[in-house]
Amino acid sequence: MRFFATAAKGTEPALRDELRELRFRGVRADRGGVHFEGDAHEGYRACLWSRIAVRVLTPLAAFDAPHERAFYDAVRVVDLSEVLTPKQTLVISAAVRSSRLTHTEYLSQLTKDAIVDRIRDQTGLRPSVDKHAADVHLFVHLVKDVATLYLDFAGEPLHRRGYRIAGAEAPIKETLAAAVLRYSGWDRKSPIADPLCGSGTLLIEAGLWAKNLAPGLTRDKFGFERWANFDAAARDKLAALRAEAQGAVKPDVPLLVGRDASAEAVAQTKEAAAKAALTVDVSVQELADHVTFEPSGAIVANPPYGRRLERSSELARELSRLVDRHQQSRVALLMASDQPIGHTRRRPEPPREVFNGNIPCIVRTWVPRPA
Repeated sequence: MRFFATAAKGTEPALRDELRELRFRGVRADRGGVHFEGDAHEGYRACLWSRIAVRVLTPLAAFDAPHERAFYDAVRVVDLSEVLTPKQTLVISAAVRSSRLTHTEYLSQLTKDAIVDRIRDQTGLRPSVDKHAADVHLFVHLVKDVATLYLDFAGEPLHRRGYRIAGAEAPIKETLAAAVLRYSGWDRKSPIADPLCGSGTLLIEAGLWAKNLAPGLTRDKFGFERWANFDAAARDKLAALRAEAQGAVKPDVPLLVGRDASAEAVAQTKEAAAKAALTVDVSVQELADHVTFEPSGAIVANPPYGRRLERSSELARELSRLVDRHQQSRVALLMASDQPIGHTRRRPEPPREVFNGNIPCIVRTWVPRPA
């Protein structure tokens, strides 16, 4: 089978490196994600282990779709009987670029009509649509009048780890946090600190990565577990993969340090860390009041961009001081592309361009100076 693991724009190289480290085959980065190959069980394993992928898709069909009749006819011949019967529910998402068919909602409706019409003609019954908790997730990608229909192994997006606290202000997605950590060059052994920890996503992702806890171990059920062909043999294979992942968990985690000026954010970090079964050293402190974190390790942060959260006029200067105070530490800052930072005595690595939702961002990194 061929797979395409989707990723936030700019994180594709991080996902490529992750999948190679996890020993997937045929790994190749592309726009919007990373290709890899293997049997269906490799799809299970990617859902279980990837920290950066948002979804794990496999293509079912690719076809020319210059108009709606051609699109409908091409989808109607796709055989989904192995995964979808009238007993299962389905949901369809669509994305369109540079095509004559332009309306994503209509494209999703057209896809649904073609699929359920085929099943109804074959069985006399039709599956229902469930936009909130469907058994089968399908995705249509239409670019320059060429459509690809994908089956989604993950179901619920993989960034949902289960520890996020409701009501947290402007949190970054867990998958983006995992990519920033990989871009930071952190060794997963030395202490790591976030002086602007917010609700704690960067710290918690760091702890789970250092612990080697497969993110899918905390999930109740993946999308593929609700398919018609998920039989006893498939359940046994998934159980074996889960047992293997559980056996790979490390008992010790390096020191995780969090600071934030907001007492509410600190409380949210503590609550989220507890849900993730991690211990963090977290307390209220203004960025300007920070002393050097010891022992040296890595510093990661997602400073306010001035869009959803207010950005202090002094923030640029405080960030440059933070970088200069930690000469022997790796420092990685996820910042808006237009966000200023004061002059530092350290030369940064080339920036990585990423997107936090629809906000263009960069990951600025500084490596330790030679002793």
